[in-house]
Amino acid sequence: MLGRVRDWFGFGPMTEGFSGHGHDHGDGRHGHTHGVIDPTIATTTRGIWAIKWSFVVLAITAALQLVVVFLSGSVALLADMIHNVGDAVTAIPLWIAFVLARRKPSKTFTYGLGRVEDLAGIVIVLIILFSAVVAGYEAIDRLINPRPIAFLGWVAIAGLIGFIGNEAVAVFRIRVGREINSAALIADGYHARTDGFTSLAVVLGAIGVWLGFPLADPIIGLLITVAIFAIVWQSSKAVLTRMLDGVEPGVIDEIHHAADHVSGIGRVEGVQARWIGHRLHADVAISVADKATAKDVLGVTEALKEELFAHLPALAEANVRLVSPAGSAVTGAEASHAHHHATEPFKVACDLAEGTLEIVDTAAGERMRLTIERHTDDLTATVIIDRPNGPETLRLEAVADNHHRLESTVAPDEPHEFQANLVLTAKDREQVLPFKMVEPEGHHH
Repeated sequence: MLGRVRDWFGFGPMTEGFSGHGHDHGDGRHGHTHGVIDPTIATTTRGIWAIKWSFVVLAITAALQLVVVFLSGSVALLADMIHNVGDAVTAIPLWIAFVLARRKPSKTFTYGLGRVEDLAGIVIVLIILFSAVVAGYEAIDRLINPRPIAFLGWVAIAGLIGFIGNEAVAVFRIRVGREINSAALIADGYHARTDGFTSLAVVLGAIGVWLGFPLADPIIGLLITVAIFAIVWQSSKAVLTRMLDGVEPGVIDEIHHAADHVSGIGRVEGVQARWIGHRLHADVAISVADKATAKDVLGVTEALKEELFAHLPALAEANVRLVSPAGSAVTGAEASHAHHHATEPFKVACDLAEGTLEIVDTAAGERMRLTIERHTDDLTATVIIDRPNGPETLRLEAVADNHHRLESTVAPDEPHEFQANLVLTAKDREQVLPFKMVEPEGHHH
């Protein structure tokens, strides 16, 4: 019975409910930040539900405290109310992001509107910062010009309401966090419990004033304001980091860890990742053995993608590129000095698409281009070239959001006469089309 009571109030082991994992996902460090929702919460229906109800409870708590603030003039209660509002409005960017995420990408916003979540986070941090400045000003003014506080009993009750509201949210978040295996939500629960003890400081301030020490209220208010400024500093760093395409070091470590589970990868040559809202996008460059065939490369690429999606629940897109073991690739500057040898185009004709694949000159240099006359929805194309030193992979991307023209982002290596496979995928279908590029007479190396 005692164990059940401890679990109900969140004092059980934080790792309970996390069994079944052979390794740790991420670095395990989940801080509490306003304006940023951890993806382990945002990607689950239960987690979203927990955030919404936490918002309701804390909003009601703050509203009740606000009434007493106007009646009593307590600065300590004002600061605590602002603190609770800050915790409550954390859910707002999540709601905004989910409403806007339903809109499909457009020619202008090709990645969708996930960045609105970051903008909402900045607005929330600025609102809390402004409120903290107001609370700090009021606390300092009361220290310099003391004024009596009315309704001390109601101030103490409002402090207790703040404690009860935060404790209810703490228990709720910890319980749901264990249900969905979210260390971030559990951490938020324990943070809410700490906020509850901050509310109890308001009660101590009211008792101090009642005992004849009127400065107790503004002193408590100033201390709570300092705590709010610390939260604003931490949260602003988190929001700005995501806006500048920064990720937690644990994300990169987890990508490397996922690659360790895939046989056939020579080494991970490079990793890039960024957040778009609460969804993660990753770009991984790998090398494989020189003797690997095109089929082997496809198998390794698909296996790595499966591991990445398994290890990173917030992952929305994974792009795997194949590079030489030295990590070198033809750059735009090198490509601009190459000479196009006018290889014969390859006519593409299959169930997924019809068109022409060729090597063309562009302003950025030579590129592999697929011009499509007909294709199915969600078509993606990859060219895998057989080279003596190992396969060369070129992913073809839409040019200027034109889904009828797909081009590689780099130039194909020399020579331009080679055997290759064009891999077309659309939803659950895939077709591999072998082809050969042949240079016209007089252009051979």
